[in-house]
Amino acid sequence: MGTPLPRILLTGFDPFAGEAVNPSWEAVRALHGRRIGGHRVAALQLPTEFAASLRLLRSAVREVAPTILLGVGQAGGRAQLSIERLAINLQDARIPDNAGAQPIDEPVIADAPAAYFSTLPIKAMLAALRAQGVPAEISNSAGTYVCNHIAYAMLHLASRRPGARAGFIHIPFLPAQAAHHPGAPSMTQAEVVRGLEIALRTAATTRRDRRLGAGTLD
Repeated sequence: MGTPLPRILLTGFDPFAGEAVNPSWEAVRALHGRRIGGHRVAALQLPTEFAASLRLLRSAVREVAPTILLGVGQAGGRAQLSIERLAINLQDARIPDNAGAQPIDEPVIADAPAAYFSTLPIKAMLAALRAQGVPAEISNSAGTYVCNHIAYAMLHLASRRPGARAGFIHIPFLPAQAAHHPGAPSMTQAEVVRGLEIALRTAATTRRDRRLGAGTLD
C-alpha cells in the first residue's frame, strides 16, 4: 500500500433563510473523493447553525487531519467567486440561524485573536481562476453570520496544526435561486465546481503567494 494522500477538508452548508438548496453544499459534495493537487478531498456538510457547525467542524478536523481547510458558503447578491481575505472573531446575526440562535456582538471563540488572515495563497488562486475564465475577486469581509463563524474557526484550528492552512470562498446563487430574486446574479453549479477545483489545485500546489493588486477603493 502506498502512502495515504494528504487531505483537504472542504465544507458547505445546508439551506437557510427560506432557500430550498444551498449552492455551497451542491458544489462541495460534487468534489468529494476527488484527487486534486496531490490531495484527497473530504467533503462535509455543515448546518447553518453557530454552535452545531463549530462542534461538527472540530470533530471533522480531528478525524480527517487535513492539511488544507476550505469553507464554502452562499452569498446571494455576489456575482463571482469571492475569496475571503480575513475572518473576524465576531458573531452578529441579522437573522436567526437554523436552530433559532441569534448571537449579537459575541466572539466566535473567547479569548482568541480579533481576526485571522487567510493562510491560503489567495492572490495566486485569484490569478488562476481569472486565467481560466472564472469570475473571481478578493473579498475583505466574510460578514458576521455563520460563514464568517466557520471561516474564523477554520483558521483558528489550522493555526494549531503544524503545516495546516485554511481559507473561505463565498459563491453566488444558483440560477434557479436567482429566479426568485429578480436582478440577483447567479452562477451555474458546473462553473462553481470548476472554480473550486482550480482554487483547490492552486492552494495545494502553491506555497508562496503572488503579489498583485486586488484591493478596492471603497
